[in-house]
Amino acid sequence: MARKKRIPTNAECVPFFDEPALPMTREEMDARGWDEIDVLLISGDAHVDHPSFGVPLLGRWLVQHGFRVGIVAQPKWNDTTDFTVMGAPRLFVGVTAGTIDSMLAHHTTFKKKRSDDQYTPGGRAGARPNRASIVYTNLIRQAFPGIPVVIGGVEASLRRATHYDYWSDKIRRSILLDSKADLLVYGMGELAILDIARRLDTNPPGPGYTPETLHGIPGTTFALPSLEALKSASYAPKDDDDLVVLPSYDDIMADEKALMKATLSLERQAFQGVRWAAEKCGNRLIAIAPPARLLTTEEMDLLYSLPYTRIPHPVYTEDIPAAKMIQFSVTSHRGCAGSCSFCSITMHQGRTITSRSADSIKKEVKTITEHPQWRGSITDVGGPTANMWGSYCADDPSTCKRADCLTPNPCKHFKTNEGEQVELLNSLRDMDGVKHLRISSGIRYDMAEDGGEYIKSLVNDYVGGQLKIAPEHMSDKVLKLMRKPKFEKFEKFLSLFQQQSCDAGKEQYVIPYLISGFPGCTDEDMQELSAWLKERNWKPQQVQCFIPTPGIVATAMFYASIDQYGRDIYVARDQTARLRQHRILMPSHGKPVKRPKAREFGKGRKKSYAGQR
Repeated sequence: MARKKRIPTNAECVPFFDEPALPMTREEMDARGWDEIDVLLISGDAHVDHPSFGVPLLGRWLVQHGFRVGIVAQPKWNDTTDFTVMGAPRLFVGVTAGTIDSMLAHHTTFKKKRSDDQYTPGGRAGARPNRASIVYTNLIRQAFPGIPVVIGGVEASLRRATHYDYWSDKIRRSILLDSKADLLVYGMGELAILDIARRLDTNPPGPGYTPETLHGIPGTTFALPSLEALKSASYAPKDDDDLVVLPSYDDIMADEKALMKATLSLERQAFQGVRWAAEKCGNRLIAIAPPARLLTTEEMDLLYSLPYTRIPHPVYTEDIPAAKMIQFSVTSHRGCAGSCSFCSITMHQGRTITSRSADSIKKEVKTITEHPQWRGSITDVGGPTANMWGSYCADDPSTCKRADCLTPNPCKHFKTNEGEQVELLNSLRDMDGVKHLRISSGIRYDMAEDGGEYIKSLVNDYVGGQLKIAPEHMSDKVLKLMRKPKFEKFEKFLSLFQQQSCDAGKEQYVIPYLISGFPGCTDEDMQELSAWLKERNWKPQQVQCFIPTPGIVATAMFYASIDQYGRDIYVARDQTARLRQHRILMPSHGKPVKRPKAREFGKGRKKSYAGQR
């Protein structure tokens, strides 16, 4: 009998490429021949050298362009010791709370502390502080006085203006002001961070340096004394049509509905990409430059071809759950044309799809098959939505007035090609060394053509028995607030999926993602959804109670009890109402588990509760 091949541990695994992960210690700097670093990147996540982790990706991008980068991952925050292990950077320090907002990383939708963190060795909770961007920045100021600090990532991106914070139930001002950082990068930061590094390389910190050196970079936010200071700057908007003045912090504090106006204005700016935004906060002005341009296909290909080891840094001796999950996944594109009101992707990645070339994706898969930990399975090829690779807008997005490219019906200017997508997947599946290829990003079922090539291929070759789909609800009233298609489209897709599975001779299932407690959703709406599920003998494995994360339209709905058009809606705001809705689909959620008595296991047996939870 053949012996099963032992997979090397993280510490044993020889780096995938000749170049190891970016340094975390002085010894690793010495091994590279670096006497100092140009840029120090601080992350609330563990250091996983994979393109799905933002800090290693940006670090590799900067190194590719000639800068020396060190990474400090999940530093202790009781003193500055962990921040100074590689010395002061020559140019600046970049800070991110990690892949998700630090408050969301620590707390559930019902404001309970989480017991785990998927981005930490061993999956342990508590490796990053609450409001990590603020805490880290304050410590860096102590460690490196005079060095510019730039914050970025999802936490900073979604909190770039005045926002509602669910966990404190308060309106908070821009995180730029609370952190006292020099600059905030929002969205995908490759171009902005490279511009920052180049500007500071020309005018480094020290005599003659002023914060204005970094002002005006697309995709950034910075503070000014007044609106007049913005209009008089060299990078100023050309005319009033290029500038939208948001409701001020005081306006939003005085009128809940002003948050909706501000959120919709920022959403429009993120999509159209041509206007400045400005918001007064006390005696300061928050200036939000237009978004950075999207990466070209060639730039995307370069970014994802860099020598990632696809494993955690060798310093870790325990597995990092998120690293294992995405190790052999492939990012094919960015952005989502869906713009669901509860999702932050549009505000961070944008609504326009940017895709890698098919050749680039094939080269990455070929390289993956040579990895020492490779077992034969590509776990995903996709992005925010798997079947949007290669999609594009045939019109001018800067003039578009739609809130969403797909609802209530797909826009005639939104173009996609199912044939090319299927051809790409088939070519990857047939590569030497690839035993399995799965699609796990999720798909937009309202994009799939009836009986089209994509669905047939998906059902026959790329669904591993279960397909995760996000109808979210069945009430058309609630779905409209979510910016999701009518429920009849999901039912139509479900029938199509079942028929295709039957024709293929496969027993396969759809796993629906559902949301409870969404703004505008009543108990009656949840009862209706529950009845629909019971008719089909579906027992949902997981239901997400709506989480009002900062900076999104649905959160403004939650806070102000209005829809995006200013009409009043019902909102289950307090925890009792939210939990009541949740329990309609998940009856046992939050209830204590009844322990069986010893006699229930048979006379004379010892108590044993294993597996009863």
